[in-house]
Amino acid sequence: MCRVCLTLAAGAIAAGAFFTNGAALAQSPEFKIKPELTEQCLEGKKGNARFECIGVAAEECQANNFGGESTVGMGFCFGAEWEWWDGRLNAAYGKLVARETADDKDMADLSYVPKKLPALKQMQRAWIPYRDALCEYEAVQWGGGTGGGPATSACLMGETARQAMILEDRIAEGEGR
Repeated sequence: MCRVCLTLAAGAIAAGAFFTNGAALAQSPEFKIKPELTEQCLEGKKGNARFECIGVAAEECQANNFGGESTVGMGFCFGAEWEWWDGRLNAAYGKLVARETADDKDMADLSYVPKKLPALKQMQRAWIPYRDALCEYEAVQWGGGTGGGPATSACLMGETARQAMILEDRIAEGEGR
């Protein structure tokens, strides 16, 4: 079973014994995520080895914040790391848009060369509903229970992280040309 899944299962069990006010929890100034832990984990890692860094900041958030292991806390922690990965994904996408636009312009005189920018946009547009459907499927595995919310957030975090890595890899490949 995946590390995030084990965390979800343990948190769902703990939630039965521990209930916290979600609004108060989310507004607590001490309730924080440390994305620098994920950045440190990623340093020096290549390829699929980077996947072990997905969820590092969220797990630390759950372990070191009061209420972090409740379903509300897990959802907050996974959601906060998801936002961090989404920022990386958007930065990488922006760089790729600029690069592919320039490449398409350079190759405009060669009508037989396929355009890169439309393919990039189509890929990203297709990925979003795939991610959403995958994470909805993950949520329904919880049968409408409280674990569905954190499961969705964990799934969104993981899939967004993987997509960010794919786009970042594409940037790195282009820089090596």
